[in-house]
Amino acid sequence: MPELHVLRVFIGSGGFGGNPLGVFLDGAAIPEGRRQAVAADLGFSETVFVESIDAAGRRATVRIFTPAAELPFAGHPTVGTAWLLAEAGIPVDHLDCPAGEVATWVEDERRWVRARSSWVHEFAIEELPSVEAVDAQTPPAMGAPGRYVWAWENEVQGRLRARYFATDYGILEDEATGAASVRMGYRLGRELVINQGVGSEIRVRPEPDVAPDAVAVGGIVASVETRAYEDPGAGSTA
Repeated sequence: MPELHVLRVFIGSGGFGGNPLGVFLDGAAIPEGRRQAVAADLGFSETVFVESIDAAGRRATVRIFTPAAELPFAGHPTVGTAWLLAEAGIPVDHLDCPAGEVATWVEDERRWVRARSSWVHEFAIEELPSVEAVDAQTPPAMGAPGRYVWAWENEVQGRLRARYFATDYGILEDEATGAASVRMGYRLGRELVINQGVGSEIRVRPEPDVAPDAVAVGGIVASVETRAYEDPGAGSTA
């Protein structure tokens, strides 16, 4: 029976927040035709299937699914999966996802990944006049176009408050979104600390010396549980 690891990614101060993530280190145990259904069954904003790991244990190939669709890249899944692989004794320094090669490392006790803003799926970004205005937002209907709202908490310090309604990907509200943070880092062109959801914290650092739209995102990760997963549709590829 496949083993499911459940993590919290981008945990904030005091241990609050953190976006739940499901990871199958043996992704091949879930047939490709079942992965979308499994992601929908689990209900996490993203579920990762590790397809392969190189002989040296330095590179892994991953696929990422929301409850409604596969993503070519996502932030909290790559951060969480790289952390989990290291905890399992596989200290990868690169993850390969459909969008491209994602470098990963540890810095200041946080797990970091580097991605490209051009890899991130499209959604509306709206700056609001205050943190209170961000907190007052209500999610649109499921299936509506995605919407990311934000406001400065302290512009001098580069601290901002954000919420992301990924309703077009089957997610009413995402607790912490690394991909959106990559876009924000590129958009604002500066280091950021993003407070998202109920208490998650995402560190952001543009790295234009690597590529014009390269941005690193990092955060704290913790394990929630590891358990056997019984696929309710096992034996079906529909």
